[in-house]
Amino acid sequence: MSKKIAVSQLKPGMYITDVGSDWMTHPFFRQQFQVKDDHVIERLIKAGIHEVYIDPSRGLDVADAPSAQEVQQSLETELVRLAAASSGHTPMLALREATQDAQRVYEEATRIIRSVMHDVRLGRQVQGADVEPAVRDITSTIIQNRDALLSLCRVKTKDHYTFQHSVSVGALEVTFCRALGLDVETTRLAGIGGLLHDIGKICVPDEILNKPARLTEDEFQTMKRHVIEGKRVLEEADQIDPLSIQVAYEHHERADGSGYPEGRRGSEISLLGRMAAICDVYDALTSERVYHRPMLPHEALRKIFEWSKFHFDPQLVHQFVRIIGIYPVGTLVLLRSGRIGVVVEQSEQSLLTPRVRVFYDSVHEAAIPPLDIDLSRPMGQGGADEIAAPADPDAWGLDWTKSLGLTFWSP
Repeated sequence: MSKKIAVSQLKPGMYITDVGSDWMTHPFFRQQFQVKDDHVIERLIKAGIHEVYIDPSRGLDVADAPSAQEVQQSLETELVRLAAASSGHTPMLALREATQDAQRVYEEATRIIRSVMHDVRLGRQVQGADVEPAVRDITSTIIQNRDALLSLCRVKTKDHYTFQHSVSVGALEVTFCRALGLDVETTRLAGIGGLLHDIGKICVPDEILNKPARLTEDEFQTMKRHVIEGKRVLEEADQIDPLSIQVAYEHHERADGSGYPEGRRGSEISLLGRMAAICDVYDALTSERVYHRPMLPHEALRKIFEWSKFHFDPQLVHQFVRIIGIYPVGTLVLLRSGRIGVVVEQSEQSLLTPRVRVFYDSVHEAAIPPLDIDLSRPMGQGGADEIAAPADPDAWGLDWTKSLGLTFWSP
């Protein structure tokens, strides 16, 4: 069983199973590898990695280190405590009513970003006016029902990942701004920055950008230049505000100074930049890539919560969890009754008691007639059940998108 230790406890001969960081902020070709010498430890420290997980059965041990299971349980307890102390979300336009508009907005925003990146590849300048409609529509949709849009953002196609990821980060950034009570103009500029945060990837060779495996160290250094190139492209653009450029430029900076391109620390990173870092990592973790299986939203939130000790602003992470919900819409969950369902709406009372559409019996391994259950209600009023754990759609062979009535397109 894996254990969590500080990098200062590492010794040659130990076997690392998890470097304790999202893959775009560390230079290691693999997540799992043997520590052969002190040079590897030095590289870990230089990369800003403070804690790792080791497998004592495949290398040296640290006797008193907590197990991965103990760490996970502690993090889960903290997340549940945070969720329990938070009120739920204000009811919005019903998901069913909002989904059609949200899908139209997401589809159009994806097309706009694809078009903008295509134009930049051809040597044309980014036009601020081109992305304004996307931000306006995203904001309007989030006001109606943010969950409708954010649930759509969960599903991406391999060939269009960069465009769809850009739209997702823009939508998350707008949602974050609204929840923090930031003014309309700041929210608009933050949304533009989120949409354009990866514009510099048009300067990264396709064989690196679309490589179906982890990057080598040299390739990783080339990929890191996308934020510098993005800043250059946006500074040369027409009508892109410096605040939007700052969002794009800072989304890979980290609170402990281990990020890039400048290694800024804490408050040296703008508020919107710190927010963008969280949005970017959350969406990347929950998205499928050829070299990365998507995490469940709950698992991704737990990882970001764990990494906030060093890499993110802890208070902003707490706010993000409250905004997204410990069980975001679209999360498949196993109830105490043995039924499996998908979260369709957050509760006004608590993040721990969303409305769930059950459609499968895990005990008998059979489909059941869909039924909406409001977990905030007592027995006899459509409630009387509770979430036991998130459920992995792949493990059960279930498609949560169909349960929400979502359909997807090819951009």
